Amino acid sequence: MIDLIVLFCYLAIILLVGLWAGRDVSSIKDYSTSERGFGSLVIFATLSASFIGGGFSTGNAEKVFLFGIANIVALWGFSCKEIFVAKQIAPRMARFKDAISVGDIMAPAYGKTGRIVTGLCGLALCCGIVGAQVGAVGYVFQNIFEIDRLVGIVIGCGIVIIYTTVGGMKSVIYTDVLQFVLLGAGLPLALILGIIEIGGIDALTAGIPSDHLTLPGPGVSWTGLAALFVVFMLGETLVPPYMQRLLAGRSSGDVARGTLYSGIFSIPFFAVTGSIGLVALVLNPDINPNMAMPYVLNTVLPPFLKGLLFAAVISIVMSSADSFLNSAGIAFVNDVYKPLVRQPPSDRKLLIIAKTVTVVVGVMSIVFAVSIESIIDLVIHAYQYWAPVVLVPLVATIYGYERGSRAFIAAAIVGASATFIWSTILRDPGAISGIIIGVLSNLTIFVLFPASKSPDIERN
Repeated sequence: MIDLIVLFCYLAIILLVGLWAGRDVSSIKDYSTSERGFGSLVIFATLSASFIGGGFSTGNAEKVFLFGIANIVALWGFSCKEIFVAKQIAPRMARFKDAISVGDIMAPAYGKTGRIVTGLCGLALCCGIVGAQVGAVGYVFQNIFEIDRLVGIVIGCGIVIIYTTVGGMKSVIYTDVLQFVLLGAGLPLALILGIIEIGGIDALTAGIPSDHLTLPGPGVSWTGLAALFVVFMLGETLVPPYMQRLLAGRSSGDVARGTLYSGIFSIPFFAVTGSIGLVALVLNPDINPNMAMPYVLNTVLPPFLKGLLFAAVISIVMSSADSFLNSAGIAFVNDVYKPLVRQPPSDRKLLIIAKTVTVVVGVMSIVFAVSIESIIDLVIHAYQYWAPVVLVPLVATIYGYERGSRAFIAAAIVGASATFIWSTILRDPGAISGIIIGVLSNLTIFVLFPASKSPDIERN
């Protein structure tokens, strides 16, 4: 009972912080980028909290439980991407000082069509990621506190929907900082206590199947491991919530430093969350792999601390869900609705629509999350809506290399089609993800297609 009290007190604090932070949000720009007022340490905290979410924590523990340390190595592809963005992309964001969404960056290069396609892809990606995070909340409530999974999902997601809808990016970032502090300290402590419970490092390594400690791991080929590494490099690169954080810094230097800190932090953090999966394997190899992390916390922690650490786990999930919820609303309003209406809508109307979409996506994610089996698999599936269509043209635009709207459309069609055929029809031959094939196909067509400057671009 004490742990449940601690958890609900924490959730109440998160809700109050989120509502307080967003109390004066009155414009769509403030709702999306919070008027670019944050320094490098805040950017570091919000990036880390938002993108090291349920898939990279509870999902990582699940996959390491099943396949060993190979999944930790694969996730380091994400870390490499973070460092690359810090060095090569973030310093260039000063060019887009008036942008509040990815569509704002894409429209000058690829016109109205490019903006709308980008918005639809961003909306689809955000919906999938939110569903994965919300599903993770349900597992924790169901298996630890014996609360019905749907009730747990409604509680966790309901809080996120409320403060994200009210305060947008400002509420998201303030709560991210609080959540980051808890998860950054809590999960390493859980790992240490888990190792002590087993009997030390020697007992841990002795109890783990030998193939879990070698590469490429049980049932995994070197090709499959390399492909998964690349998927994590590409999948969330410059997705809408990420871009909003690159646009929310006081300067490009603050953004670059914060991104670099986040990339470096993620390397040991992935090792910690994955190792918790190994602890779970030694403690009880018969548990549901999805519950590897919650099982360890429930087994090794004393009262009160258990409630605090479960709050940390839910923090990880909530901090990702709120970011993608906010971005879903912005993607729809700024990149889909706004370019389709004839008369420019008022700022107040845009803000109301963004908040409405946030609520709708949140409610839909609750329905969607009930059917989730593997959190990290759903995250990877959601990547298919973004990287094979938007990533190459977006990076090209940031670097000032523009091919025109026709090249964008052709590359988008080929990238999406190649991903669908490779993954859905051929079922990933050679354990190579369709995302990789889609991105390569998109890149090929984007580069080879004749460059143009269409009337659509000139009107924008």
